[in-house]
Amino acid sequence: MITTAQFTYIPLRASNPRESIDFLLEMVAQHDVEVDVNYLSTSVQGKTDVVFELMREMYDTMAVEGEEFRFHVELLSPTLDSDGIQNKPKETGQK
Repeated sequence: MITTAQFTYIPLRASNPRESIDFLLEMVAQHDVEVDVNYLSTSVQGKTDVVFELMREMYDTMAVEGEEFRFHVELLSPTLDSDGIQNKPKETGQK
């Protein structure tokens, strides 16, 4: 499956908020997803497991950095990939 996610990251108490945002955008660029950076949000599109792993990595990274932030994510309905295959997401063992 192909998933599209739109996210908005808002650093709440950062001394240089643009630096935090740029750091996350560099992280996004390292993943196999299509990226569309807009004024208030960023959209990514790619295989469902890659998109979900990216969102988790972004969240975990900012939490470890000690940032106070707001991270809003919207997911669009998945579509079939280019081969017409509907891949099932990996099971994480979490409930």
